[in-house]
Amino acid sequence: MTRTAPPRAAQGPAKKPGRSRSASAALWQASPLTYLGLIIAIVLSIFPIVWSFIVASRDNSAVTAIPPPLTPGPNFFSNAQRVLENTDANFVYGLVNSAIVAGCVTLSVVFFSTLAGFAFAKLKFRGKNALLLIIIMTMMIPTQVNIIPLYLLMVKLDWTNTLQAVIVPFLVKGFGVFMIRQYAESAISDELIEAARMDGASTWRTYWSVVLPALRPAAAVLGLLTFMETWNDFLWPYVVLNGDTPTVQVSLNILATGYYKTDYVQVFTGTALAIVPLLIVFIAFGRQIIGGIMEGSVKA
Repeated sequence: MTRTAPPRAAQGPAKKPGRSRSASAALWQASPLTYLGLIIAIVLSIFPIVWSFIVASRDNSAVTAIPPPLTPGPNFFSNAQRVLENTDANFVYGLVNSAIVAGCVTLSVVFFSTLAGFAFAKLKFRGKNALLLIIIMTMMIPTQVNIIPLYLLMVKLDWTNTLQAVIVPFLVKGFGVFMIRQYAESAISDELIEAARMDGASTWRTYWSVVLPALRPAAAVLGLLTFMETWNDFLWPYVVLNGDTPTVQVSLNILATGYYKTDYVQVFTGTALAIVPLLIVFIAFGRQIIGGIMEGSVKA
């Protein structure tokens, strides 16, 4: 007796692997509408900076001109000289003070954030989760809420109109600790820490020789963000400093409000000069920002 093979179930046409690959590639391919949106976003982002430099190179008539000028004029260096020689605004002094304040705050935030982030991510101690929760809660408090008690503390310490008043309160930031802690969780393996301990390295030696190099991309991103935030900070320096000890933002405020008739060219020129250090820092270390963001996205 011969057995007959059961009929094969009817199957549809075999799927071609090339079709699925082409569909996946088309999904990630940018459309013309995407390029249009990116171009519009770039123009809207760059235009204020370009416009500041254009007005800074012309006279006050350029501010109200219709249509507005879109090409630079010949007066930038003369306008810059007027701003730098303005004794009321102390603009050069403001630039130096902002560089000192932003540099000190950035170095401190990066150091303490990497140190605390490493501890919260890889060390075991009592109350770790509770302390981390407290740090996260400090990020929820608006800066404006702390201004009055912080100003009263500066008065008690006799720190008003001094640079330590705008440096010391911001030496540690909860955002930096949380950011580095999250990065260290995935960037540093427990085996690497154990290997360092097996070699006889202390906790400090492990942090300095093993952990800190691994955290360099995140530390670079945090440092750049902190520098730009501190450089652009206006509210707290405006409250605690005066025209004799200004930061660059306080000097710009004096240029804008310190006279009966506002000289808009001086304001735009001062703004352009204040942007230059940020552009230099960003161009010099912008690759670290992109590299850190891309590395974080890959790890995620």
